[in-house]
Amino acid sequence: MFKMQKFHLYDKVISPLVTEKSTNLSEQNKIVFKVPREANKINLKKNIEKIFKVNVIKINIINKQNRRKIVRGKKVKVQGFKKAIITLKKGQSIDLTTGI
Repeated sequence: MFKMQKFHLYDKVISPLVTEKSTNLSEQNKIVFKVPREANKINLKKNIEKIFKVNVIKINIINKQNRRKIVRGKKVKVQGFKKAIITLKKGQSIDLTTGI
């Protein structure tokens, strides 16, 4: 029998990504979030609009793959993740300093 899992709104948004590039995107009404691997654009749009009470125009999803890196002479595996770039309606913004 198929069990329906109950998801909370905040399960689809892990954390905001605050980098130099994402800060520059905020000038164009774009916010970058780290999201779970199973997140999709439709559910993400609904959840962002409910949580932050903003209008989402467009969502771009980028899947960062796992990679290997050398740290202090040892090979280390860097975990990949999925990130979403959310474009908001002109004039709207999300204040990331207040927290979710």
